[in-house]
Amino acid sequence: MAFLADSLARIKPSATIAVTNKARELKAAGRDVIGLGAGEPDFDTPENIKEAAIKAIREGKTKYTAVDGIPELKAAIAAKFKRENNLTYAPNQITVGTGGKQVLYNALMATLNPGDEVIIPAPYWVSYPEIVALGGGTPVEIVGPQEQGFKINAAALEAAITPKTKWLILNSPSNPTGAGYTRAELRSLADVLLRHPQVWIMTDDMYEHLVFDGFEFATIAEVEPKLFDRTLTVNGVSKAYAMTGWRIGYAGGPAELIKAIGTIQSQSTSNPSSISQWAAVEALNGPQDYIPKNAEIFKKRRDLVVSMLNQANGIVCPNPEGAFYVFPSCAGTLGKTTAGGKLLKADEDFVTALLEEEGVAVVQGSAFGLAPYFRISYATSTEALEDACTRIQRFCGNLR
Repeated sequence: MAFLADSLARIKPSATIAVTNKARELKAAGRDVIGLGAGEPDFDTPENIKEAAIKAIREGKTKYTAVDGIPELKAAIAAKFKRENNLTYAPNQITVGTGGKQVLYNALMATLNPGDEVIIPAPYWVSYPEIVALGGGTPVEIVGPQEQGFKINAAALEAAITPKTKWLILNSPSNPTGAGYTRAELRSLADVLLRHPQVWIMTDDMYEHLVFDGFEFATIAEVEPKLFDRTLTVNGVSKAYAMTGWRIGYAGGPAELIKAIGTIQSQSTSNPSSISQWAAVEALNGPQDYIPKNAEIFKKRRDLVVSMLNQANGIVCPNPEGAFYVFPSCAGTLGKTTAGGKLLKADEDFVTALLEEEGVAVVQGSAFGLAPYFRISYATSTEALEDACTRIQRFCGNLR
């Protein structure tokens, strides 16, 4: 359609949202479908956070706020960064957006010029390369192979940096793999970045609190303070506080960048929901004791899913350090034919046939930049996960 912007041709719709929508449509049509596509905790938002939102409504806190966040929320975010990450930010170094995605989007829109390169370790969250492309930048993908725990190393980072490199995006623990970078691994990447002062770092720490088996979370500006002035540390309340629908993300970074992000936001959405902001104040300042309890529930689900998937013919499922995803290989199923007569040539064929024949919705690894894999979100009930994994075992057992 000639009337649409050329920039639209540079991006693809979100594969994770597409899978979730397809699962919803099949359910609405009466199909028995288990959706494992969405990265959303099945826990309800805690009562104290809901009550804070209701109180804000009753007190009439329903007007426009400052574009990039109320002072009370910025103070709560600054306290969180100091308490949990040993990072010190002033109010003019903090921005609040409508979800972490908007913060990332604003930062890239505010900084990218045509030809600027952004290094994105793969597998990656589906939106990173698309937002870079929409901003006129060039995504440069570096694969972190399975044998390296789906993580990139210093040599690969060094080789990918050019004079055009503007950003490195680091997501730990990762969506889609659950891989977490240790302090030592971040230290080795930081040593490379210190040699290249033109490269800025964007860390997506959304899954910070969902880590297992004694894994210790760290963020790069904390590991190497010399990088503080060119790092945007992004986080939000969606995952740890079960507040996906409230849409509050935030970041700490250099004041000049934060101001530019605010300028973009002032001409797009303006302020995030005032009610959601007051709820987020309570989330960050209120009791935190349920977070490790929820993480323990996720760990048990992870253990169940990893164990059951590794019993499926042709599937190899690594054990992730965090988040609520597994990223199994389906390489052992390719070249085989399903019970429904479909030949599996690629991971996309695998996930399509799995949905059509067994009613299990997962997302193909190629959408995240690495094939042949698929992503499962285990942020759903144990019963649903057991049922889904049993169906996957049956699907793989019937391959010929």
